[in-house]
Amino acid sequence: MKTRQLGHGGPMVGAVGLGCMSFAGFYGQTDLATSHDTLDAARDHGVDFLDTALIYGMGKSEEVIGSYIKANPKHGFKIATKGGIETKPTRRFDNSEASLRRALESSLKRLGVDFVDLYYIHRREPDRPIEEVTQTLAKFIKEGKIGGIGYSEIAPTSLRRAHAVHPVMAVQSEYSLWTRQPEMGMIQTCAELGVAFVPFSPVARGMFADVLPDPESFADGDFRKGQPRFIGENFTANCITLDRFRDFCTSRGWSPAATAIAWTLDQGEHLIPIPGTRSRAHLEQLVDGDAIEFTDEDRAEIDRILPIGWAHGDRYSDAQIVGVERYC
Repeated sequence: MKTRQLGHGGPMVGAVGLGCMSFAGFYGQTDLATSHDTLDAARDHGVDFLDTALIYGMGKSEEVIGSYIKANPKHGFKIATKGGIETKPTRRFDNSEASLRRALESSLKRLGVDFVDLYYIHRREPDRPIEEVTQTLAKFIKEGKIGGIGYSEIAPTSLRRAHAVHPVMAVQSEYSLWTRQPEMGMIQTCAELGVAFVPFSPVARGMFADVLPDPESFADGDFRKGQPRFIGENFTANCITLDRFRDFCTSRGWSPAATAIAWTLDQGEHLIPIPGTRSRAHLEQLVDGDAIEFTDEDRAEIDRILPIGWAHGDRYSDAQIVGVERYC
């Protein structure tokens, strides 16, 4: 596995990380043994950057990682987690120091560590100045609790404001061959400021798998259930386009998932994609993307098959998109 730097001055990590939302059952049920086997596979293949969050199963994902760390004290993983979303008495965004400190301490306890390499604001509280939030996170750095500051799903202008207070290590947003909004300023701003850009869902929530998902089989708790791209005519149209992309990948001897990862890596040296999976077999396919080298002909053909804006339907439902900063 090649390595990339997690932001200016940050640690070197494997070019492909691992999103751990699946450990909490967001895309179907799993179990502890299977999740630990996936983490074993990650270590075997040099995938040493884990991304989790308090909100993933209300701590379940962190607990899975924590139990693995306890059993494998020389694990070598760099860990990122997130806070800023309160769920009681109702779901809301709270970036106050008291809330973030409480969330961070609880995450550290579940993970079984006293330090995480990166701490993200999962969703920005719109009425609280981002400068104030950044100052809070800078306190956590001084206290030795976190290694770097991160923000999730913010706008380039917000990043500039935060970075002026304290260097930001990373920004994460959904980015893939079917979600291209970060090209409208965020990827460029991160490169300019020396901030890592961390694409989540780089394989489009399973749409770049060898076998397309079946929305009819989604369980009630599946994160994709109700998302416009997986419904009715939108889903049918997306499948037709992806069949052409799958044929292209087959002609090159690549899997669609590995090709999607390779394309993301190809967009800049500061990009570190974090595909999510709960199985060893899928992880081993995803890391193959690190070995794919595109020719200019390959890039042109991918652009022809999957031009910007090709996907039918929004990436989130109206309920899920609350808190995401829109900037174009």
